[in-house]
Amino acid sequence: MSSTTSLPASASLEREIAEREQSAGYPLSGESIICFAGEDWWYHHPHSKNHILKRLAKHNRVLFVNSITMGLPSIGNPDFFHKIRRKLRSYMRWLRKAPEGLWVMTPINVPMYGSSVVRALNRVLLALQLRLVMFFLNLRRPIVWVAIPTAADLVNSLDAKLLVYQVSDKYDVNEDSALSRSVIRDMDSRLKKQAAVVMYSGRKLYEEAEPRHRYFLEQAVDFERFANLPPGTPEDIAAIPRPVLGYVGAADWYTMDVALIEQVAKARPDWHWVFIGSRSNVVKLSAPNIHFLGSKSYADLPHYYHHIDVCVLPWVQTNAFTNYGSAIKVREYLATGKPVVISPLYEYLHTPGVRIYRSSEEFLAMVEESLSADFPCDREARQNAVRHCTWDVRAKEVAELFRGLLEGREGEASEVG
Repeated sequence: MSSTTSLPASASLEREIAEREQSAGYPLSGESIICFAGEDWWYHHPHSKNHILKRLAKHNRVLFVNSITMGLPSIGNPDFFHKIRRKLRSYMRWLRKAPEGLWVMTPINVPMYGSSVVRALNRVLLALQLRLVMFFLNLRRPIVWVAIPTAADLVNSLDAKLLVYQVSDKYDVNEDSALSRSVIRDMDSRLKKQAAVVMYSGRKLYEEAEPRHRYFLEQAVDFERFANLPPGTPEDIAAIPRPVLGYVGAADWYTMDVALIEQVAKARPDWHWVFIGSRSNVVKLSAPNIHFLGSKSYADLPHYYHHIDVCVLPWVQTNAFTNYGSAIKVREYLATGKPVVISPLYEYLHTPGVRIYRSSEEFLAMVEESLSADFPCDREARQNAVRHCTWDVRAKEVAELFRGLLEGREGEASEVG
């Protein structure tokens, strides 16, 4: 009996020793990290926090807190009940360990931040749940990484040794939230004042920020995943005639340029549009050459790129929220080597290999050029643009930044251009 029980303990000890040795040379190890994310681990393709934290979790204890939301959309929004159902499914999981080694929590709260009474209730409700989980997971004096303004009321309740704030979007112009702009600005301002460093994921956001303790956390890509497309093409996309214009990501009502897509689909009926990802109920597109394939797992995406001839980003050009974004999907497009045609997103205006259109006529001409005059050297140039911008590199950069802040070297790492 004793010999059989000692084996798992011995194996566990050996594993722990090996992990300690592996972490010894890493810039950040043995720390507790709590991240308040702006999305759900279970229902969104990986954002920067997901990619970086699953790497930091190899050397640290990590709790990923799914979005506590920016408030509900208007009840008149056609996506209202879809979002409610998805959030309820996430609540049911509450606390789970992800295969990547970190813990994922969906704290129960009241997603209404316009009322000071409800915000006070949320502060107590969230603090109680977080404290319980911190005790259970042995998370002491954590590094608190905030990536959603509505966490502003909570961060002082967690005995953090370091507070960092990541700004991924221009939150106060988000049309998908019913929360007032003044409340969002107040929360955002308080976090910027309290944080040891403010990490900006978008170039435009970074350039417009106050120089004090700002940091440009450039987006990255799983280069090997998308540069080396595996064999095999899924049946649902293989059945679609080519050439194929592919968009990978959520087709949200406030991002998609429906008028342009309809115009191009009508002008070039032999071009087939393929949308891979969730679709807002507001996006009404229907034509024989427009295909919505629904959401696919992140692991399956490379298989779908086999059948895509041109990767596109047909976003509305007048939307302030998207204009400040940095769309990781564009880097994934580039990593495949496929031609890339996008609306004028500030982040990628000077990126090699990206064709940027400003009118439907330019879009048509650039897709025509991509289909008729694309060469191996063009493919190589696109891949070279993102080849060394990997998530492994970015995670280590963040680890070094946090270590420097913990050791009091904030002045050395406060601003990176």
